[in-house]
Amino acid sequence: PGWSLSLDLVIHRPQPPKVRWSCYSAEFKDPLIDKEHYRKPKTQLIKAAPAAKTSSVFEDPVVSKFTNMTMKGGNKILARSLMTQTLEAVKRKQFEKYHAANIEQTPYTILHQALKNCEPMIGLVPILRGGRFYQVPWMITECWENKHRRTLMPEKLSHELLEAFHNQGPVIKRKHDMHKMAETKCALAHYRWW
Repeated sequence: PGWSLSLDLVIHRPQPPKVRWSCYSAEFKDPLIDKEHYRKPKTQLIKAAPAAKTSSVFEDPVVSKFTNMTMKGGNKILARSLMTQTLEAVKRKQFEKYHAANIEQTPYTILHQALKNCEPMIGLVPILRGGRFYQVPWMITECWENKHRRTLMPEKLSHELLEAFHNQGPVIKRKHDMHKMAETKCALAHYRWW
């Protein structure tokens, strides 16, 4: 009888390791947003940088966060445009006052100081005890205001930022009122057990 030779060939194709929710394999490194790092030649594989990150000298994380908070319905182009118009309006208003007195002109500095001035330290939280709600002082981080629909958003926002920068206006008044109310309710602070 004759010999029959059977060769079973198994072809192995290398596949990238499966990583859930990622289009990059584990050998790729996270991107760095530093110009000095990219001036040196590297032989490592690097992922693409996220769209929100940039190495621009004009990028400010507080302005980006503020833009994201003003964004409605995912329309970031409109929110960014409104923020740019707001900062331009702040610059124009401060430039008009420039020759009269020595004032701060940089819109980014004004935005940072205005946001810092508007942050209340403590507020009141309703707590249910014995079938009754008590207003108990508690730390809070933000303050809301009623919307004014008559003026355009960049004009109104620039006006609010300038008022907050100078520690004036309804937001600052509301912050002070909240602090006064929290001081009067300090006797109920023992209800805050969490």
